[in-house]
Amino acid sequence: MADQENPVFQIQRVYLKDLSLEQPNSPAILLEQEQPSVDIQLGVEATPVAEGVYEVAVTATVQTKINDKTVFLVEAKQAGIFEIRNLPEDQMGAVIGIACPQIIYPYLRGNVADIVTRAGFPPVHLAEINFQAMYEQQQAQAALAAEADTSLPQ
Repeated sequence: MADQENPVFQIQRVYLKDLSLEQPNSPAILLEQEQPSVDIQLGVEATPVAEGVYEVAVTATVQTKINDKTVFLVEAKQAGIFEIRNLPEDQMGAVIGIACPQIIYPYLRGNVADIVTRAGFPPVHLAEINFQAMYEQQQAQAALAAEADTSLPQ
């Protein structure tokens, strides 16, 4: 009976869910001498898979351009399956939004650097991310949006 009440947090699996690389302007763009600009976007999403089991995915989009022409575009989604049971409801969001992405992100960083290198470019090393700050910012934005919705005349 006690086992049913103890909190459970286990990694079932970490895997590369999706990966794409595009070099739409090769080979001509490879002859350019100008330094490209780099734009990196990150996202986190969670999906319930079964009772107490969640898939959490961290997505990175890395686009490099010279002027308005794309040098390369990498989109990668690293995911993990986590068993999360018997946690208080107020802690679930933080576990799914902070703890799980922190576990997955190093794999994503390695895969992005690897694919960029294999494409013939210097590796792109994604910066360390403070998922707690990112989560808190998202929570604050959601609270502001909810507040704005309730202040609108019905």
